[in-house]
Amino acid sequence: MKHRRRTLLLLTSIILATIFGSVLLWERHAIAPEAPAQPQSVAPATPEAETKPKAFDKTALSTTDPTSLWVVVNKQHPLQPISYAPTDLRYPKVALRTSGSEMYAREETATALESMFAAAAKNNIQLMLASGYRSYSLQTSVYNGYVRTSGQAQADTFSARPGHSEHQTGLAVDVEPANRSCEVDKCFGDTVEGKWVAQHAYEYGFIVRYTPDKIAITGYDEEPWHIRYVGVELATEMHAQGVKTLEEFFGITGGTSY
Repeated sequence: MKHRRRTLLLLTSIILATIFGSVLLWERHAIAPEAPAQPQSVAPATPEAETKPKAFDKTALSTTDPTSLWVVVNKQHPLQPISYAPTDLRYPKVALRTSGSEMYAREETATALESMFAAAAKNNIQLMLASGYRSYSLQTSVYNGYVRTSGQAQADTFSARPGHSEHQTGLAVDVEPANRSCEVDKCFGDTVEGKWVAQHAYEYGFIVRYTPDKIAITGYDEEPWHIRYVGVELATEMHAQGVKTLEEFFGITGGTSY
């Protein structure tokens, strides 16, 4: 009997000790402060990790398709087909020198021209459209007339042969002061109208196509009145880079000979 009591007391002591030990461990764990979180290491910014401006995509539009806003037409690169005619021609709602077919321009060109003329008018600059689209047959007549009066060699310095004219694309226009001073003449570049066009044309998607310092590249003498629509994106990029010709921007051959 005494043996059983001792055994029972021993077991009871063991159980109580176990319970007491467990409670003590739990209390220590509950009141122990949590270890502070270690800060995550952040890699220092590097130039490669910084966001770079998106490069201009020179392949976004064709430079050979006659319907493309970026088509390059010069003495080395005629239109294909050579008798190409745009399908979206219309009269721009601006002052026109005449009412003939030569006043037409492609839809985008006409819309941009309207915006540019309106902006110029707000600055007291009054412009007029002197020439727009010329068909293959009309350019043939214009070019042959210059050949008769000036000879072919001289004509080739300021007039394009049929199929090689930007006017045939419907993307090129000649502009002049509304009072017709310096009409289609180099002195246009010295007028307030000519200076405004040279400074602001790119804002509306146009470039002054033939400048005096690029004759060897474009193949044509200075024409400050001749502007070419290429779209605001390209015109702005060329302006930002200080590139004046499509040939240089796209790496396309040009020159003074056919």
